[in-house]
Amino acid sequence: MTPTRATSRKRGLPRVEREEVKGKLIVLEGTDGVGRSTQIARLVPWIETHGLPVVVTGWNRSLLVSKLITSAKEGTLLNKVTYTLLYATDFADRLERVVIPALKSGMVVVADRYVATAMVRGAVRDVDRDWMRELYGFAPPPDLTVYMRLDVDDLITRTLDRTRLNYWESGMDRHMGEDIHDSFMSYQSKQIREYDEMAKEAGWKTVDARRAVDETQVEIRKAVAPVLQIPLDRVHERLQPMTTLVDEEG
Repeated sequence: MTPTRATSRKRGLPRVEREEVKGKLIVLEGTDGVGRSTQIARLVPWIETHGLPVVVTGWNRSLLVSKLITSAKEGTLLNKVTYTLLYATDFADRLERVVIPALKSGMVVVADRYVATAMVRGAVRDVDRDWMRELYGFAPPPDLTVYMRLDVDDLITRTLDRTRLNYWESGMDRHMGEDIHDSFMSYQSKQIREYDEMAKEAGWKTVDARRAVDETQVEIRKAVAPVLQIPLDRVHERLQPMTTLVDEEG
């Protein structure tokens, strides 16, 4: 595990030494609506067929604060610092209760978004980057980050096909456009640029999320297989059709 700008460790939760961690941390990153949930739902059973136990964690799933975050976002007055701190609390709680214990026990942890999501959302809201790196400095770096990339034009088409535009997904709290459509395009474009920069700097595996579900899944498996020591000739297994899941904004 090599620390990156988005995942450097300094202080916060107790430091996790590499020799303590027997498991693997696999992260899927990308903007809302790129299909992470669908891909994780197909990836996890495939990993498990190779005898590897898996734990899945995702943004805004902390039993401690997830309801508070949902409640706070029902209004429109949540400021950028409070927004950032609420998600940092969610992340820290899940890390301490779920991620670190699973890694120490030798399990594979599949994370639907990780530190990069917090850094990206903070950056487009003009939150100080150095402060955010300090805030998330306790996070152990992933063994693999897969970045599911989708251009903003494809993203809005996919989003409108499944639902209406969301206030927070559209960055309306930052007044990025004259209406929710313009704000969505501006907000998501800025997020994509941030993700692109992080992916290049940290050497993430970038996957074209415009592809069909099966094709995208195969590309993800090709990246995951060497990390988990799964033979590459097994990446086409269990590709039967399944219900498409919707990524939840969190």
